[in-house]
Amino acid sequence: MTFKSDSVERFKDIFNASKSLISAMEGCRHVELLQDINNPCIFFTLSIWDEPEYLENYRKSELFSGVWAKTKILFDDKPEAWSLYEM
Repeated sequence: MTFKSDSVERFKDIFNASKSLISAMEGCRHVELLQDINNPCIFFTLSIWDEPEYLENYRKSELFSGVWAKTKILFDDKPEAWSLYEM
């Protein structure tokens, strides 16, 4: 996700306020925030879920809706998301 430079700290605040709530969702094993080493406006969130259904439940939750509403207005570019399998 790429954020407006004046929105970076606000996004970090949103993430830090939400991290423990997301981690407490059923099936969530891990949540972390990663920042690009060359561009401080680019971030990745990494979450690990027991099954894809748990991630989908989170995406349909009020928690996600609230976090997303606060976050999407801070973007400087269209966000991308990937779902991956652990090998």
